[in-house]
Amino acid sequence: MGDTITIKATDGHEFSAYVADPAGDRRGTVVVLQEIFGVNRHMRAVADRFATEGYRAVVPALFDRVEAGVEMGYDQESLERGKGLMAQIAIDDAVRDVAAVAEWAKPDKVAVVGYCWGGTVAWAAATRLDGLSAVVSLYGGGVPGMAEETPKCPIQIHFGETDHSIPMDRVEAFRQAQPDLPVHLYPAGHGFACDERASYHEESDRLAHRRAFDFLNERLG
Repeated sequence: MGDTITIKATDGHEFSAYVADPAGDRRGTVVVLQEIFGVNRHMRAVADRFATEGYRAVVPALFDRVEAGVEMGYDQESLERGKGLMAQIAIDDAVRDVAAVAEWAKPDKVAVVGYCWGGTVAWAAATRLDGLSAVVSLYGGGVPGMAEETPKCPIQIHFGETDHSIPMDRVEAFRQAQPDLPVHLYPAGHGFACDERASYHEESDRLAHRRAFDFLNERLG
């Protein structure tokens, strides 16, 4: 459904990005941020899903700063490899790539939606970038650790209640630090919106994305 393009960040780094365009009129651009498994089949499907809702969806290959063309599955070996790649990328460099996509997308209104590691980067983009219209973060493991940062745009947060990588005590601490932010909880674990993972929870996935689409439509539509 989509195409692959190349975008340049302000530090000269060039990275690839998957782009899915809507069939009709465009509401705006959504920057879709990857899990630690690269811009794989699932992330492209997520972008296609946003395109069917009327958005141009762009998935930047954040791992290109370390290794180009990363596309993995969800086995243990891929999990360990993804963690290793993620550890080599400074959060500010990932945010710089998000900013480059936002600049490329002008004059569209731009939102950011991130999953897993991408959910963490999405939160950082919300607190460190100007000009975004909205941000949605799904099960971003690093989000509670950055609770002291203040978003510069409307943001919506989603966590799974049985996510062992993001314990509920950390989620509750985050909610106390950010009492005015919408934080939605689901009876599901980490990666509940990925239908290629054992932790997939269809009902939670549908509800989270309905909330996300409604949220984005209010601010970009």
